[in-house]
Amino acid sequence: VQLVESGGGLVQSGGSLRLSCVASGFTFSNYVMSWFRRTPGKERELVAVLMPDGGTTNYADSVKGRFTISRDNAKNTVFLQMTSLKPEDTAVYYCRAYSITSFLTYWGQGTQVTVSS
Repeated sequence: VQLVESGGGLVQSGGSLRLSCVASGFTFSNYVMSWFRRTPGKERELVAVLMPDGGTTNYADSVKGRFTISRDNAKNTVFLQMTSLKPEDTAVYYCRAYSITSFLTYWGQGTQVTVSS
């Protein structure tokens, strides 16, 4: 099983980035996909959730209207489109796969996003 994130980097405040997470080794289309982020000294924060049907989403209040989660089940990939980025969005972003039937959970290794002011 693997989840591999990419797309992080350094961007100026107000800019955009798109994160990708490619999954392998499990039935991607059956899993709830989420993005989390962690900043040193803070607890891990749930950023966005996307149900297997691809239509039901949920977002942290801090990113609503700026971030969009989506998935391509044919490519076993989940995305996080981030716009109007702020310095407080700086964090390591992780994708997570979760099965609501088996409760299995898989994590990626994370990708760093840094937003300069």
